[in-house]
Amino acid sequence: MLQPERSVKHQDWRFVLIAVIAGLGGLLFGYGTGVVAGVLLFLAHDFQLNGTMQGLFVAVALAGAALGAAISGLLADRWGRRRVLLATAALFVFGSLLAALANSVALLFLGRAFLGLAIGVASTVTPLYLAEITTPERRGAIVTINQLYISIGIFISYGVDLLFSDLGSGWRWMLGLGALPALILFVGMWILPESPRWLIKQGLIDRAESALQYLRSTTQVAEELESLQQGNANTQRMALRSLFNNRKLRRLMIIAVGLAVFQQVTGINIVLYYAPKILQETGLSSPFMAILATGGIGLVNVLATIISMRFLDSLGRRKLLLWGLWGMLFSLLGLSLEFLTNLQGALGATLIVLTSAVFVAFFAMSLGPIFWLLISEIFPLAIRGRAMSLATVINWLSNMLVAGVFLDLVGAIGRGATFLIYALMTFLAILFTLKLVPETKGLSLEEIERQFISIP
Repeated sequence: MLQPERSVKHQDWRFVLIAVIAGLGGLLFGYGTGVVAGVLLFLAHDFQLNGTMQGLFVAVALAGAALGAAISGLLADRWGRRRVLLATAALFVFGSLLAALANSVALLFLGRAFLGLAIGVASTVTPLYLAEITTPERRGAIVTINQLYISIGIFISYGVDLLFSDLGSGWRWMLGLGALPALILFVGMWILPESPRWLIKQGLIDRAESALQYLRSTTQVAEELESLQQGNANTQRMALRSLFNNRKLRRLMIIAVGLAVFQQVTGINIVLYYAPKILQETGLSSPFMAILATGGIGLVNVLATIISMRFLDSLGRRKLLLWGLWGMLFSLLGLSLEFLTNLQGALGATLIVLTSAVFVAFFAMSLGPIFWLLISEIFPLAIRGRAMSLATVINWLSNMLVAGVFLDLVGAIGRGATFLIYALMTFLAILFTLKLVPETKGLSLEEIERQFISIP
C-alpha cells in the first residue's frame, strides 16, 4: 500500500521540478521588464536622457517584445517549444550583457531591443509549454507558475535595484544580473522533454510516449497517449486567416485580443515601471527609499499571485477575473483621487504606495495570470502557437503604447486624469468579461477544443 503513495509523491515532485524550470521563462519576463524602474533613475544622469528618451528606452524593449511575440508562434510550431525556450535563454543572456556593458546610447538601446525580443518569445512559449505538459485538474496552477515567476522576477529586479542604488554605475549591475536566471533556464531546459502534444502533431509518437512517461513518472500512459492522438486526428490543419474567417475561431480571437489589450490599458505596468519616479516626485526624494517602497509593491505582487494559484482551479477563471477587476477599478479610482488632491510628503507617498499595492494585488489575482492562462487554453492545437503569438503581440503593443505615452500624457492632463482613464478602461474590461469570457476550469485542452468549436 505504501508504494503507490511514494509513486504519487515522486510524480508530484518531478512535475513541480519541471514546472519550476520551465517557468523560469516568466522570471526573465518579469526581471527584464521590472528592472527598468530602477535603471531609469540613473540613465537620465549618465546618458543625459530627457523624458521622451526615457520613454523610448522603455518602449524599445516593448517593441522588441512585440516582434519576439510575433515570430514565437511560428518558431514554436516549427521547431518545438523546448528548443525555442533554449534559444530564448541564450538571447536573453546576450541582450542583458550588451545593455549592461554599453558605452553609448545606441548600444544601450540595442541591448534592450534584443532583451525585449527574448522577453516576447518567452511570454508566448512559456505558458504554451506549461499548458501542454500538465493535466486538466492542475493546469490553472501550473500555467500560473509563469505569472508567479513574472512577479518574482519583478520583485527580484526591485531588490537588485535597491542593492545597487547607491553605486554610480549601479544600473550596469541591474541590467547585467538578468543573465543569471537565463543561464539557469538554458541549463535546466536540457533535462526537460518536448511537449507531448507537439511531438504527436509531428508524428513522433514514440517520443511523445517517452515524454509522457517522464512527465507522469509512470509507464502507464497508453490511455492519455491515445486521447492525445485522437485529439490531434480530429484537428485539421488551419491557416492563420481562419482566426478571422471562421466565426467560432473569430470569437475566441476577440476574447484573447480583448484581454490582451485590457491587461495593459488598465495601467499595471505604469505602476511597475514608473513607481519609483512617481514616488520621488511625490515626496520620497531618495532613490533608495523610492525603490524600497516599490519593492514592497513587488512583494505584494508575488504573494497575490500565489493566492491566485490556490483558487484558479477551484473558483474558476471567470469568477476570479471579475472579482479582481472590480478591486482594480476601485483602487484606480482611489489613486486618481489621491493625485487630483495633490497629496505630497510622507502622507501622500504612503497613501499612494498602499493604494498601488492594493491595485497590484487585485491584478495579480485576476487579469495578470488569467490572460496568459486563457490564451493557452482556448485555441485548437493546430493553431494554438500562432494564435497565442498574435494575442501576445497585441499585448506587447498595448504595453508599448501605454508606457511610451505615459509621461507625455501626465504632462498634458495630469496624473489624476490619467489614472481616471485607466479606471474607465477597467470598467470596460468588466463589461467585456461579463459578455464574452468563458469558464474553462477542469476541462482538458481537447475537451475545451471540442466545446468551443461547437459554439453556435
